[in-house]
Amino acid sequence: MVKIFADSCCDLSPDLIKRYEVEVIPLSVLVNKKNYQDGIDLTPDDLFNAVKESSELPKTSAPSVATFAKAFAKYSQLIYISISSKLSGSYQSGQIALQELPNIKGSLIDSLNLSTGIGLLVLRAAEMAKQGKTLEEITREVQSLVPKVNTSFVIDNLDYLYMGGRCSSMEHVMGSMLKIRPVIEVRKDGTLGVREKVSGSRKKGLKVLLDHFEKDKALVDPKRVFITHSGCHEDAEFLRSELQSILPIKEICITVAGATISSHCGPNTIGILYLTK
Repeated sequence: MVKIFADSCCDLSPDLIKRYEVEVIPLSVLVNKKNYQDGIDLTPDDLFNAVKESSELPKTSAPSVATFAKAFAKYSQLIYISISSKLSGSYQSGQIALQELPNIKGSLIDSLNLSTGIGLLVLRAAEMAKQGKTLEEITREVQSLVPKVNTSFVIDNLDYLYMGGRCSSMEHVMGSMLKIRPVIEVRKDGTLGVREKVSGSRKKGLKVLLDHFEKDKALVDPKRVFITHSGCHEDAEFLRSELQSILPIKEICITVAGATISSHCGPNTIGILYLTK
């Protein structure tokens, strides 16, 4: 059977990782001068508390080539689905590692996405692997799905964007005063962009996500939709209820963003992620 790999940016829950037998390779997170492995010895809550104490944004880094090679070497056939190569060096490290293992048959797929936008592709690959599909069949199918992933999320405040140098001090002050919440989307080229800026209540931000989903509902693959967040469980349940009223979705998976994704978006970020047909 083809082994399916992902990095920890896929934000799949421990239950889904176990159920679909996915092997996850952690990224590193440097916070308060100490290095941690995402999903192993650092939780998002620990991360947020450390940022409050230090007022410094964590630094994240891709797994090393050696880490990939050690993980890959255990299997004869594998597929690694990475976070967007425009956002991390993980894809490149995995590529070099595979080249150093000539006896292993493998392929790498650049998700051009992040969080459970990767997870959607990983689960599809894992389902096909369990069905006994070949490496070539799985690779071809998953690559065809890459441009069909839709990822957007609402950031609750601009603190992390400001600390990360992604907005100016003036934008930070004005945004905080006006309660501006940017709606971020993953573009088809694997980069991030601001789709909209929502001012006012948090519920308005959630409504923007739902409105976008409803506009797409004729195209949405109803098999599986993800709601992924960084510590706002009630909002996730609200979105689940609303999505079910928009479209009869077979499976709505709620997951918590890991420490790598949370390092860049901050607490109380929430998104809806889905495939189109």
